[in-house]
Amino acid sequence: MVSTIQKPKQSINHKGILLDLTIYIAVMFLVREVYIPNLFSLLNGLLWTLTTLAVATWRMKARGYTWKDLGLRKPKSFKKTLLISILVVIVIAIAIITFNILQETLGFLGESESTSKSSNSSFKYLKGNWLMFFSIMPIVLVESFLEELLDRAFLITWFEKLFSKTMIATILAVLMQALIFGFRHSNDISERSITVAIIGLIMGIAYVKFDRNLWPIIIAHCILNTMSMIDRV
Repeated sequence: MVSTIQKPKQSINHKGILLDLTIYIAVMFLVREVYIPNLFSLLNGLLWTLTTLAVATWRMKARGYTWKDLGLRKPKSFKKTLLISILVVIVIAIAIITFNILQETLGFLGESESTSKSSNSSFKYLKGNWLMFFSIMPIVLVESFLEELLDRAFLITWFEKLFSKTMIATILAVLMQALIFGFRHSNDISERSITVAIIGLIMGIAYVKFDRNLWPIIIAHCILNTMSMIDRV
């Protein structure tokens, strides 16, 4: 894997990085307790994400980093970027199918009732409603974009810095962000949380493996969420 992102001649303030992560993760989960009933559910989600984006940007600025430093930069080749995105989508599809087969065969895990109800009710209005589909897709795509900035770029980079004294800092960072990514999508250990964690793991590996450019995984994330929303119509 590619080495930890560090600026030249800059020592790592491990206590500061731990403080950053503590603030960020606390806000990430606490802000989800704020739900505006009259606001469209996806807009509530976007509000939560924008809040955590503000916190991440604040802590990055305090450490002298920009989103460009973490991978939000122009790809060298659009064709290569698109091919990587398609490869990531294929790998994720294979991984999820494999997990579902194992889960159904062994029956070692079930979808929690609360998670299942929440998942089914959130988008029930989409069934047969293509006008609604096209109305909400801009929000879905923006959310996909922001999740890659936060869950991959920020969390992986900051966890790497926290674990930088170990030889497996990058591996730990990729694993940690995947676990957080999975858990915050359902707040339990269920089929859904593990499936999302698998997606986060593969996205995290792709981010590190392919020169830490965010665009391949942003495009892959947008493709996956678009396919998921089409499946609900």
